[in-house]
Amino acid sequence: MLKPFEVPEYPIFVNKFGKMSRKVVLWCLPVLLLTAFATVAQKSGTQYKLVSVGFYNLENLFDTENDTTINDEEFLPGGARAWTPERYSEKLSNMAYVISQIGVQDAKAGLSFFGVSEIENRKVLEDLVIQPSIKDRNYQIIHYDSPDPRGVDVAFIYNPKHFTPIYSRPVPLLNFEDGRRLYTRDVLYVKGLLETDTVHIMVNHWPSRGGGEARTAPFRNNGAKLCRNIVDSLRNMDKDVKVFVMGDLNDDPTNESMKSHLRTVSKIKEVHVTGMFNPYEEMFRRGQGSNAYRDAWSLFDQIVISEGVASEKAKGYRYLKANIFNKQFLVQPSGQYKGYPMRTFSGDFYQSGYSDHFPSYIYLIKEIR
Repeated sequence: MLKPFEVPEYPIFVNKFGKMSRKVVLWCLPVLLLTAFATVAQKSGTQYKLVSVGFYNLENLFDTENDTTINDEEFLPGGARAWTPERYSEKLSNMAYVISQIGVQDAKAGLSFFGVSEIENRKVLEDLVIQPSIKDRNYQIIHYDSPDPRGVDVAFIYNPKHFTPIYSRPVPLLNFEDGRRLYTRDVLYVKGLLETDTVHIMVNHWPSRGGGEARTAPFRNNGAKLCRNIVDSLRNMDKDVKVFVMGDLNDDPTNESMKSHLRTVSKIKEVHVTGMFNPYEEMFRRGQGSNAYRDAWSLFDQIVISEGVASEKAKGYRYLKANIFNKQFLVQPSGQYKGYPMRTFSGDFYQSGYSDHFPSYIYLIKEIR
């Protein structure tokens, strides 16, 4: 059975000398406990502000109403999942509770914005953001229906106290096989202000590996190419542009889509080469993951950032730390899938779980003068 280990939230504090310290690595293996620290030296008395942003695959967040334009029959009261209003309500409560907890150890206000995937429509998001555990955040929604045959979409959710949208649009991901278009989720592009910083976000859910990893790899490569084209267009206008490419990419940080087509690097000191830093690559190489299959961890849920966010010289908000939110309550405690993310169903058995993916999130920091 898989034995997950929790990725800790690193304590962040300003010491009496005005320096901010952060634990950068705390990785536990059966025979090794490695702890390293990095100190970001600052002028005495300088203050900082911290926010968090994230991504979460909500795993089949469907309502209970039949939409004849999509294939949602499995998630109906009379469907294979016996998806009753009571189960739907419980799923909403569970998802909202997870969202309420992400990053709050240090970013007390919770996620400033985050992407989601595997949601049926806008209605389920409207039902989600009014759940008691997150209602006070007044989360707002950006959503477009996608052409996915199952009707699952991506969306963007933001706290209006932190983020102001300027522009958004769905960007079609075009894949073809034997001359026939394979419909999938669009890429959601959002431009807005994170307080006073102009930021650009792409929310993704690239095609799955169903049918075989090798056969379907070109479809995910196309997703990476599409995002890279957008990144390059933005960087041509402003080298210091702040871009976030996030989503369930159905590929790991070391796959061809990420390394060859999105052209990510794993070290901040190398981000000037391609302009895109993936903090999840090193985590994946150490055996950490956000989802599991056949007793092996994958890290499909990633947030990739541009040099304008990653660089220590970045103005405004800049990258501080990446995490996977894999608290123990999200882990399957027993049975065949012990150690996996605790999903809503275990096989056909309803277990009132959460999702088959752990959320990913990053901390951003800026100096307050």
